[in-house]
Amino acid sequence: METLKLNIVTPEGEIFSGDVKSVTLPGSEGEFGVLPGHIGVVSVLNTGVIEIQKEDLTTEMVAINWGHAKVDEKSVDVLAEGAVAINGENEGEIAQAIQNAKKLLEESTDNRMASSMVISRIENAAKSIL
Repeated sequence: METLKLNIVTPEGEIFSGDVKSVTLPGSEGEFGVLPGHIGVVSVLNTGVIEIQKEDLTTEMVAINWGHAKVDEKSVDVLAEGAVAINGENEGEIAQAIQNAKKLLEESTDNRMASSMVISRIENAAKSIL
């Protein structure tokens, strides 16, 4: 199975690094998916959620406030101003990650409708994890 190398970093450090089956990014022109063999592109990323489909077909999410992505045939590199991984070992850790993501998203945009839609998406996805 072909994979992509995904790296998500912020000025504070690495958020995610690993091989993935696919990734969906919140591009400035709308969401776009990336699979192995994707044509090279550089994109501005808006406030939103990066959805990561790992090799074992589990899904992980990372909320970002904004950033840039560089995509090529074998890798995706994301540099985000701020990011929060939505994961944890237990319900309490996941709930805390969701709260941190809400705070990041609410502080990053004046568009309450957009941030509410992203937060709702995160909460719905987290329900499937719990």
